[in-house]
Amino acid sequence: MTTAPGKRPRRSDPGRKERLIDVTLDMIAEHGVAGTTHRKVAAAADVPLGSMTYHFTGIDELFTAAFTKLADTTADGFEEALGSANRPEEATEAVVGLITGELLGSRRNVLLTYELYALAARNPALRQITDSWMARSRTALARHFDPPTTVMLDALIEGLAIHRTLALNPMPNSVVRDAVTRIVTPR
Repeated sequence: MTTAPGKRPRRSDPGRKERLIDVTLDMIAEHGVAGTTHRKVAAAADVPLGSMTYHFTGIDELFTAAFTKLADTTADGFEEALGSANRPEEATEAVVGLITGELLGSRRNVLLTYELYALAARNPALRQITDSWMARSRTALARHFDPPTTVMLDALIEGLAIHRTLALNPMPNSVVRDAVTRIVTPR
């Protein structure tokens, strides 16, 4: 391939769109939605600023793609954790693991989740992402628990994961296990 003098050869970069989505999540975790711009994403992804519009029509489409990836990754984690449970005790332990593990409990994921919720609260189109995410999470839980327990566990999982991440002195795993057990144990 020859190029005109003074011009750089065109760079083949088949993974660029995915990299832009991943870098966008990193930028949102670091700077928040308000501090994430096309320019910052392009620089961090080492792509020309002009190529951003080739892949995304605007910043809203980029945020939608990034938050969709976050929701899908998290829902996949729910399905994996609960899909491997064969007995009620294993399902209970899977729920405890979701709350206490990295999938929901890492500072990065909690920050990204808060940013998504804040943006979705103001943008009804993004609520489709959160609605789909909740539906997938509840479907994974419903394999093991009745409908009212599924709804309660879904809220408990999120609430306890957030509390554990933000607390200066996070509740121990034993307290998480006790909370989950109280909800899943028939009365």
